[in-house]
Amino acid sequence: MARIRDRLRTVYGRPGAPPHGQPLDELILTVLSQSTNDRNRDVAFARLRDRFGSWEAVRDAPVDEVEEAIRPGGISKVKSVRIQQILSAIGDPLTLDDLASVPVAEARERLVALPGVGKKTAACVLLFSFGMRDVPVDTHVSRVGTRLALFTPGAPFDQLHDEMLALTPRAQELELHVNLLRHGRRTCHARVPDCPACPLRRMCPGRIR
Repeated sequence: MARIRDRLRTVYGRPGAPPHGQPLDELILTVLSQSTNDRNRDVAFARLRDRFGSWEAVRDAPVDEVEEAIRPGGISKVKSVRIQQILSAIGDPLTLDDLASVPVAEARERLVALPGVGKKTAACVLLFSFGMRDVPVDTHVSRVGTRLALFTPGAPFDQLHDEMLALTPRAQELELHVNLLRHGRRTCHARVPDCPACPLRRMCPGRIR
């Protein structure tokens, strides 16, 4: 992992993202990110906040209005229902700020108990909101890690999360997640990876040429 980290660092640098302390925003943003790109996700999030002004208003609004607001983010029928289910399940007060004061395992357990929230989404909330020790494994991180033989081939995402977390040195969760994601987007593509240009080529059992 140290060699992977160092080689990715030479290409992508050391990402910096101080914890922003807005776990509920991060949770909704992560739901909106599913099956879309960052730009469409951000547009959907901004439209949602501009239209309703508070998460309580989003929770209590007619679902078709929520759906219309987030339509640029794709699969809006599913996401609108899911967002309202999550907000309703959190209850009153509508906040996740208290997660900052509990152990990581407890915070993760509380998040995955919410409707449709898995370990990847929970990890995004804990890492980006509070800087807690957790590592999101999305499709890019999964693909790169599997080709590098870091993960069990074909394992479900919850297992991949646990394997990635066990492999990641402390205080490097953010850097490894972000740089593996960048590498998956820019070089280690799903169908035709650019293996000749890959800085990890010599250590990658999954290289195709």
